[in-house]
Amino acid sequence: MMSRNTLVLLIFTVSLLAGTVARAHDGHDHGIVDPNVREWTFADSGAHIHGAYVASRDGKVQVRRADGKIVSLEIEKLTALDQEWIEKKSTHVKAINESAKPTHGTTKLIIANAPVKPAIADTFEPFAKRNAIKYRQDGQFFYVESNSMPDHRMMVGITAWQQQVPIPQPYFGDNAWRIPLEPVVAKNPMSAKSHFFRGAIALAANGVPIFNPIKNDGRTDTLLAGELDEFGGHCGRGDDYHYHIAPTHLQEIIGKDKPVAYALDGYPIYGYTEPDGLEVRGLDAFNGHSTPNLGYHYHATKNYPYLNGGFHGQVKEVDGQVDPQPRAGGVREALPPLHGAKITGFESKDNKSFSLKVEVGRETRFVNYYLNEDGSVKFEFIDGKGNTKSENYSPRKRGPGAGNDRPPRNDPPRNEPPRRDPPPPRDSTQGGDASAKPKGSLVVSSSAIGKDGRISSEFTCDGKSISPPIEWKGAPAGTKSFAISLWHTAPDQEKSYWLVYNIPADMDHLDKSDKTTGTVGMNDKKKASYDPMCSKGPGAKTYHISVYALSAEVKLAKGSDNRAALLKAIKGLTLAEATLDFVYERDKR
Repeated sequence: MMSRNTLVLLIFTVSLLAGTVARAHDGHDHGIVDPNVREWTFADSGAHIHGAYVASRDGKVQVRRADGKIVSLEIEKLTALDQEWIEKKSTHVKAINESAKPTHGTTKLIIANAPVKPAIADTFEPFAKRNAIKYRQDGQFFYVESNSMPDHRMMVGITAWQQQVPIPQPYFGDNAWRIPLEPVVAKNPMSAKSHFFRGAIALAANGVPIFNPIKNDGRTDTLLAGELDEFGGHCGRGDDYHYHIAPTHLQEIIGKDKPVAYALDGYPIYGYTEPDGLEVRGLDAFNGHSTPNLGYHYHATKNYPYLNGGFHGQVKEVDGQVDPQPRAGGVREALPPLHGAKITGFESKDNKSFSLKVEVGRETRFVNYYLNEDGSVKFEFIDGKGNTKSENYSPRKRGPGAGNDRPPRNDPPRNEPPRRDPPPPRDSTQGGDASAKPKGSLVVSSSAIGKDGRISSEFTCDGKSISPPIEWKGAPAGTKSFAISLWHTAPDQEKSYWLVYNIPADMDHLDKSDKTTGTVGMNDKKKASYDPMCSKGPGAKTYHISVYALSAEVKLAKGSDNRAALLKAIKGLTLAEATLDFVYERDKR
């Protein structure tokens, strides 16, 4: 004879199956109605989902959606009607379980404690099985740990290179990625066209973060600018590899019916088609829409915004990025772009040794680097003539690439300067430090900079705020004009403080506070003047003075003659250039 416990289990199982059968054919009524299916509504926003009640515990109700996926909703955020229904249902289930007291030697069925695997796990599971990522969850978030190093070839195809290379990142433990298990519709959805130019906006199934397709200048499409490799990725200033478009190539591993990524608001990102292969229709401005089976979700597109163009769900923006999120762990300072470079090869061995091949004009160069057990990195820079320069970099405090301000474990204290050798010489097309070989024979110097490499406070906001004196020599024959740029590579952008162009060819210097020689261009404050350094952050920072010897005068529209416009205009006019680096630290008095 069937035991009472067995009967209870059978009744519960049939109840769930009934809900599935009732939804097997949308739009048809076969006379089977699941009393557990209802519309669950959020009290604050009015947003709702359809699904069948499964269980409730710890202040959450578990609901099975029409696609079979189970989600958890916070009961206190639902309407009073929903909460009253849950209370009655929970009391009823408890009464059934209490009446089915186990006899000696039997096990009691406790429905409310049944483990539930979230739908998001299906996306990341294939890469967890490959040991590429690890995941876990708590009552609110799904956490993903990774080193941000995909198993495909990186960097090849980039034609606008900023001299960064992929280095494994410490996205583990407290620095793991987190995604809401239960996304909540935002009252005021935020667009990626005007927000989130820093940090990640989504996480790919292989644990690689995805950044806004528009870079941190707020206008440049990274894909159209040639900054991305054949898989839509590149490295940030912390040598952290990430994508800028939807990684649809991952469908070869996870299947076309699964999301390729999850936005950081908790909504999934599918490929170019619906999971059943049908054409995607009716996308909103954020590349998302709602369907009966999936609810709200985003899609990949081949044109901007490429993935989620903002957040349909609630997120918090702090300093231009979703907060909190992990931070990258760079070992060296960011370098300027290497104009004319094209990356043609990349090899990796056991994620410990790497070799990047780059073509610059007719030269073939290599950047080889090796990860040591103590976290340091050895670099070998090989130029077109086979000359090798080696540099070693020790771990430094975590860089500002993505995430919150949580200090990394086992990192040096935040105020401790990083232990590292001097940076390698910059490429000639962007200058270098005082010891670097310039393009041509041009040499730049300044009496404002002391032997310690620091600029006198007279030329900063701590002093008179006047422009520094600059001298140069060694201009090649054919020079028709000079241009000068004082700039700084900040954590999240390149800043321009002073720009002077169309300096006469017979000049070899500018006096301090010179306001009459040449044409003064626009600084980042959109003023045609010198903007004195006035660092807001702690510690010493490196700035650069670049001098360009040009074969003609530069034609730029007044008011639009900023650093970016100048560099574009002189691309084919530069005969020689040199860059002088200096250090400035805000007066602590």
